[in-house]
Amino acid sequence: MSRVPALKHLRSDERVALFIDGANLYQAARALEFDIDYKRLLEVFSADARLIRAYYYTALMDDQEYSPIRPLVDWLDYNGFTMVTKPLKEFTQASTGRRKYKGNMDVEIAVQAMEMAPHIDHAVLMSGDGDFRCLVEALQRLGLRVTVISTIRPQPPMIADELRRQADFFVDLVHLEEVIARAHVPRSDDTRRNGWQSAQDEDRDDLLDDEEEEDRDDERVVD
Repeated sequence: MSRVPALKHLRSDERVALFIDGANLYQAARALEFDIDYKRLLEVFSADARLIRAYYYTALMDDQEYSPIRPLVDWLDYNGFTMVTKPLKEFTQASTGRRKYKGNMDVEIAVQAMEMAPHIDHAVLMSGDGDFRCLVEALQRLGLRVTVISTIRPQPPMIADELRRQADFFVDLVHLEEVIARAHVPRSDDTRRNGWQSAQDEDRDDLLDDEEEEDRDDERVVD
């Protein structure tokens, strides 16, 4: 596989680890209207550098007999990714009585990135969450180069400005679409695929909406 122009800053002799914020990356790809082929994603980074580990982080509803995201989690687990999961926490919002979910993986990503730091030269963070700015700075102090992958194409952008400024390199996800996008599903599979995708969208959107509202609440507390 030839080198990808958007990743030309990666050196072939660098030890690289991927840290994938599953919900955040999914939302960014959805905003760009494509689905990620994770097999292709792994191939791209394996071709451009010495890929040591690819972590994928996501929260799951363990109390359900079937979670729409479970097939993806199982496939990733069997195909070269190191899965980090935890149960979603369910609670009821006092003001509205609405059932809410919380599944933030920020701590897990930060801890494992710091644990891996002595064993890698370059950390690739696939997230636009501004809470990771301090993590990026800490990794840089340890001598690592850090690439952040998200997108500024939608409005508002999917990446926090402070995170983009802190990173050594920013790669817009749209510039990787050609090499990591999942191929179009054949017409015969549309009904099955669309049903699964709709369920996955609903599952992820509930979590993302709750996390965005939590972030707004935090901002009000700070104000």
